[in-house]
Amino acid sequence: MTDAAVPETASALPKEELAKLTDLLIEKLKSVYDPEIPVDIYELGLIYKVDVSDDKDVAIDMTLTAPGCPVAGEMPGWVRDAVMEIPGLKSCTVDLVFDPAWDPSRMSDEAKLQLNMF
Repeated sequence: MTDAAVPETASALPKEELAKLTDLLIEKLKSVYDPEIPVDIYELGLIYKVDVSDDKDVAIDMTLTAPGCPVAGEMPGWVRDAVMEIPGLKSCTVDLVFDPAWDPSRMSDEAKLQLNMF
């Protein structure tokens, strides 16, 4: 597990339901890859925040490895589409943020290993 964002909530959702939803969200986030780096966006540390409301609206703040990333316009849609595959979610919004700027220290050990960065 990384220091990447996991769902936060001051929610009335039961703990077990929130735990299951957290696992599903991480699974879906790990299904989206940066096309230039063979590692998923979760392990790269591109997910900064995931909030889940009582109504199961999901709000995600994410970044890119570089602001000029060629898929900057598409990647939030890929993330939204992946997350919305989870049954029972009402909505998902994905916002690109660049503060703080991404750097390789945000990557998990798994990602660093995949990229021979040890």
